[in-house]
Amino acid sequence: MIRGGRSAGLLLAVTMLLSAAACTADSSSGEGAESCALQFTYEGRTYRDVANVNFTVTGRLGTATKPPCDDTGGEGETEGVGTEETAYEVNGISPKVAIAVGGTPAEAVFVASYSGSKVPPEVQKLIDGS
Repeated sequence: MIRGGRSAGLLLAVTMLLSAAACTADSSSGEGAESCALQFTYEGRTYRDVANVNFTVTGRLGTATKPPCDDTGGEGETEGVGTEETAYEVNGISPKVAIAVGGTPAEAVFVASYSGSKVPPEVQKLIDGS
């Protein structure tokens, strides 16, 4: 009888933990997260963050601008000024396709200029490790 009580208590504890984890996951993926996606503009093109890319920075290109984030959706708010970061060339890829952006080459993140959900073939090769 005591054994059954422990199982029920354990089941209740696991259920509570799973519920808490689900609530945490839902709260971090709200609508505001989409409006502040990591993106930069450089030479008239917009570049978006691409994860899991192995890349090498080869040289400094100039300055990229990160647009201000409006995650509140409030009307009548004045638009803020974007921040500037250094844009770097990525080995083997045209800056028209992708660049790296950051304070230093070691801190730079990979961003690519594309529309839709499919990344350019040159970027896919870096993701695949080819």
